[in-house]
Amino acid sequence: MKGEIVRDGLITEADTCRVLVTPRLMEAGWGSAPHAIGEQRSFTNGRIIVAGGKVRRGKLKRADYLLYYRRDYPLAVVEAKESNVPAEAGVQQAREYAEILGLKFAYATNGPRIIEIDYTAGTEREVDRYPTPDELFARLTAVQLLPPDAAAHLLEPFNLVSGKVPRYYQQIAIHRVIEAILRGQTRILATLATGTGKTCVAFQICWKLWSSRWNRAGEYRRPKILFLADRNILVDDPMAKMFAPFGDARHKIAGGDTSQGRDMYFGIYQALSTAGAEVFRQYRPDFFDLIIIDECHRGSSRDESAWRAVLDYFEPAVQFGMTATPLREESRDSYAYFGNPVYTYSLRQGIEDGFLAPYRVHRVITTVDAAGWRPSKNELDRYGRPVPDEEYQTKDFERVVALRSRTRAMARHLTDLLKGTDRFAKTLVFCVDQEHAAEMRQELLNLNSDLVRQYPDYVCRVTADEGAIGLTHLSNFQDVDKPTPVILTTSQLLTTGVDAEMVKNVVLARVVGSRSEFKQIVGRGTRLKVDYGKEYFNIIDFTGTATRHFADPDFDGEPARIEEVTVDEAGDPVGESETLHEAEVPVDDLPVEYGLTEEQFGPDAGLPINQPPPEPRKFYVDGGEVEVIGHLIYDLDSDGKKLQVVKYTEYSGRSVRTLYPTREALQTAWANPDTRAEVLRELTRRGISFEELAANSELPDADPLDLLCHLAWNAPLLTRRQRADSARRQARELFAQYGDTAREILTLLLDRYIERGILQFNVLSELLKVKPFDRYGNPTEIATRHFGGVRGMKDAVVRLQHALYQ
Repeated sequence: MKGEIVRDGLITEADTCRVLVTPRLMEAGWGSAPHAIGEQRSFTNGRIIVAGGKVRRGKLKRADYLLYYRRDYPLAVVEAKESNVPAEAGVQQAREYAEILGLKFAYATNGPRIIEIDYTAGTEREVDRYPTPDELFARLTAVQLLPPDAAAHLLEPFNLVSGKVPRYYQQIAIHRVIEAILRGQTRILATLATGTGKTCVAFQICWKLWSSRWNRAGEYRRPKILFLADRNILVDDPMAKMFAPFGDARHKIAGGDTSQGRDMYFGIYQALSTAGAEVFRQYRPDFFDLIIIDECHRGSSRDESAWRAVLDYFEPAVQFGMTATPLREESRDSYAYFGNPVYTYSLRQGIEDGFLAPYRVHRVITTVDAAGWRPSKNELDRYGRPVPDEEYQTKDFERVVALRSRTRAMARHLTDLLKGTDRFAKTLVFCVDQEHAAEMRQELLNLNSDLVRQYPDYVCRVTADEGAIGLTHLSNFQDVDKPTPVILTTSQLLTTGVDAEMVKNVVLARVVGSRSEFKQIVGRGTRLKVDYGKEYFNIIDFTGTATRHFADPDFDGEPARIEEVTVDEAGDPVGESETLHEAEVPVDDLPVEYGLTEEQFGPDAGLPINQPPPEPRKFYVDGGEVEVIGHLIYDLDSDGKKLQVVKYTEYSGRSVRTLYPTREALQTAWANPDTRAEVLRELTRRGISFEELAANSELPDADPLDLLCHLAWNAPLLTRRQRADSARRQARELFAQYGDTAREILTLLLDRYIERGILQFNVLSELLKVKPFDRYGNPTEIATRHFGGVRGMKDAVVRLQHALYQ
């Protein structure tokens, strides 16, 4: 048998799988169903790595085999190694994959030998065969303590009408929740980071239970399920889209319509518990078998919450809460009510798996944030009030004293950043208060007047004061097919609930003292939209908030508790979100929203024009000059755990030194076209772009090798023309070997190098097809007529490149 898998003395892992592993799995009965053996199954997308503004995907996780009891119910992972490698070599990887995938069985094999890792028994041992599917499922259910009839509900297939197969972590969450329900647990919690598909999890749980006719009473009927939230958008969107396969079984409880003839109900607390009506009492307490509470941290589980009455009334139902909030002091009520989560999937894990967008942090420093600001002697503010003679720091700006010139400097820097990247990149600007958001909007509007002429809504303010107008701007901002608004300025209203996939820039123009709130704001940008060009997002930090939080060793990248939003009886937001986390900024220092009427605002900026606000909490200084004096860029390190300063040129030099210990080693590898290809691959893998290097170094005419040597070892720089002139002198002997036409072609190649660089030589056959080379014939004719054949021409070009890099 072994001889069959040896080719040229090489035994490959693929050969081992094909000849030794798959047949033994088939013998154990895994081939009896079409989906039982999943070969080479990738279960992550590979982390998106950003370096120097360039993006690449990290290595995705791929199992050699996943063994399925049913199409959507995996039981085990198998890690195979070449047959000439010990089976033990695959144990750690098999364990890692099993633990990530939530599986209780894993196997490491080299073909002849099989090592079984059984998490149900806590054992690791060599076995002589793979267990059959029924044997493995029986071992699993024996420790799950499930009732005898549980299998039908647990193994009910997913609904895949949409074409979207649940991701591995969604499958784990679905199965963990259903297992808990089948074991008789009545309060269940799952924690999944923003953007990881909680609605998909809820839908598949409902579908499996509904299709398999599970209900609390054990009767032969479909269950009655209520999907409950605190805002219309959180029930209307799932009902219309994700839950569409339920068809006419769906019903929304609204306007007193308490129809009881459906199976899948949707409702908001306000519609169920309107004062004086208590619509929920139109249903029997045991009417619902399952209640799903979306964003369950928002207060319904608190003992003193008015909405708690709804959950208490339907106490017999199984209640499943979903949240993006891990256990924190401020979310303790949710965890006390529902218990510990049956499954948690964090923001950090989502970024590591490549399902969520990573971030770059731009730390931007103004003169007043760096050195502080002090008023001049007897300085008066906008309303003629003397500004107290104190030294004001970042935390004081827009809280105690409002510097219009600082806001203008921020707006100018942001505008320049967008002009240098993408002026239609969706951007959220978080300001100190509504007034500050209005000032920022006006400054950005004036700085982008060329676009505002064509797109009047290019920049808008969305705060509590805008009401329906602001919600329209927000809706258009979220629509991927509408180009504007591009920039939204806000204070607190958009820290949560903004499901905008295209947010590419999150701007911090205010101090965010709470780590919880900071995580909420970061979550606004984490959704991926690769088909629209969004693979990462920028955090543009004018206050030091981001770098301070990311430097905190306790910051683990997990999502935080979302702030509670005040909503009206219709379930729509009516004000700024109420902060429920512990504030690290003293309460007395927080801004006050003045509640000014529209008549007190100017026509554009929304700023007071005649009188100061009643009992103003800050001074307004319109004069002076503020400039940006620093702009640092940070990327996540190779482990994705902490930020590293990315002055791009420094990062590139450091990367080169890790690849090549000496300048000579790099030059030798670069001079040879074959080994240069490997250099380029390694640099590309690290996100290094020669175009960006040249731009950052302000040396557009430098040779790439010289740029790398200069950045890594501070070597002197040569322009491409200097290298070409030197090569002509060094290659006289080479030129003398050929006739006039061949020398002309080599000279033209040097001219092309001066113009475009050495990378043109990597596609020599294509280069020779275009002007001015095409006048000598096609590439084959050039090689045959003037260089004695293709080998002769390649040899001449290689020697020319060696001359360039001597």
